[in-house]
Amino acid sequence: MKTTKELSELLRRHTAAFAPVIKADMQSNAVCRLDFTAANTLLQQTDLVDTATFNEAVNQMLAEQNATIGVGGYFEDRSIYRRSTHFDAAAESRNLHLGIDIWMEAETPIHTPLDATVHSFQDNNNFGDYGPTIILQHELEGVTFYTLYGHLSRRSLEGMEVGKEFKKGDQIAWLGNYPENGDWPPHLHFQVMTTMEGRTGDFPGVAAASDRAHYEQICINPNLILQCPLLPM
Repeated sequence: MKTTKELSELLRRHTAAFAPVIKADMQSNAVCRLDFTAANTLLQQTDLVDTATFNEAVNQMLAEQNATIGVGGYFEDRSIYRRSTHFDAAAESRNLHLGIDIWMEAETPIHTPLDATVHSFQDNNNFGDYGPTIILQHELEGVTFYTLYGHLSRRSLEGMEVGKEFKKGDQIAWLGNYPENGDWPPHLHFQVMTTMEGRTGDFPGVAAASDRAHYEQICINPNLILQCPLLPM
């Protein structure tokens, strides 16, 4: 297994090789950065347990920036996970977001950035969880790594098989709507991992602050693949 630094350097060397995960210009004015930390006063005033109300708040955030797509979240310390007991551990809640979220319309097609094999898939059907999830395995210069796609539509799992192969740029799924997507406003959770740690169909997308160092060694900055100029690489 490569370290995060080694895999990050590998991905940087191959920036021209990746196909878009979504067919949208990530450099256009239609894309904006969204803040889901405790500093966001709109979210403080929003009933996040009511997904329709939460969705209205996300749409308001996009409209205020004249955008249709929102991005952000890599290792962001968020307050929104209080909406679900799924993120509460006995000693410490999980608030650190390990991937990048792309907030956009449900049913948006999702594509693989590289040739891929299906590692695993699963409907993580809990309130506030991933909902339908696909995890792909990739190889680059002989190095194996994984990409996770969460909050998909249930039809994305139809006909899916472990070991199924996709070519770079192939559509692998559709973005889901609530409640089937884990009951979230429509968005893609996109995450890159150096290892699956023996897991299948699921991998933590949010971590406790005390586990930050551990997940910094596993979860690569997904913007090395997405290449959105609004986010650090």
